[in-house]
Order: sequence, then structure tokens, then C-alpha cells
Amino acid sequence: MVRVKVKRLPHGEGIELPTYATEDAAGLDLRAAVETPLLLKPMERALIPTGFIFEIPKGYEGQVRPRSGLALKKGITVLNSPGTIDADYRGEVKVILINLGQEEVVINRGDRIAQLVIAPVSRVELVEVEEVQSTSRGEGGFGSTGER
Repeated sequence: MVRVKVKRLPHGEGIELPTYATEDAAGLDLRAAVETPLLLKPMERALIPTGFIFEIPKGYEGQVRPRSGLALKKGITVLNSPGTIDADYRGEVKVILINLGQEEVVINRGDRIAQLVIAPVSRVELVEVEEVQSTSRGEGGFGSTGER
């Protein structure tokens, strides 16, 4: 188990510490630390505070992802999904939400707005070469493998 230190900010008082909704859930639920209800109109986006700073261990990252229920039921998603929280970031985690639905949505204090997945990071060393190994796929991309 990876240990992540969490600092609660003053405006995060009363907000539940991020938790896993079920025993096998991959993501911790992040909640809105808005002071007053925030109205998100269709095609409008907003930066939503969570009220927490996370000390993610070296060799890991935090991935901020949408909640499937909000996406399906209300058209709310995370704009830069997945958002990356680097191990050396020490600011408040905030979530960029966008309303892709057709109805206005109110974000209330304490609402579950996104998920945070802590994942290992692989670092690589890039080596510049003149040629790369060919494959049967070659340069085919963007749907080149056919529709299923």
C-alpha cells in the first residue's frame, strides 16, 4: 500500500477526506470545496477547489479522472482528463469541470466531482536514432485498424 500525505486547507474544513467508494475502487472520490453553490451552464467550465494538498510520493502521480455517473446523468466531465498531479506539486488539487450536457448543473459543497487515481510512473531515457523498427501496422493510426 502506498502512503500519501494529505493537508487540509482552511476552506476544506468539513469536507470529507477523499475515500474509495468500494473495496475494489481504483479512484478516491474528490469533493467540491466551493463556499457557495456554483451554477455550471451548458458548455461552461469552472475550476473547482478540493480543499486538499496531496504529497504524492516520488515515482508516482495522481490522475484526476471524471466520475462516470456525473458524465452519464448530467454531462459533467473533467476537461483535461486525465489531469496529472506530479509528485513534486504542492499546491491545492483543483478540478476543471465542464458541462457538456443540455441542462444547468449546480455543484454544491461536498459533491463528489472527480476521482483521484494514484499510479506508478515509468521514466524513460530517449535515444535519438536514424531509423525505427518497422511493424505490420506501420504508420496506420486514427482508426486504421478498422471498425469493430
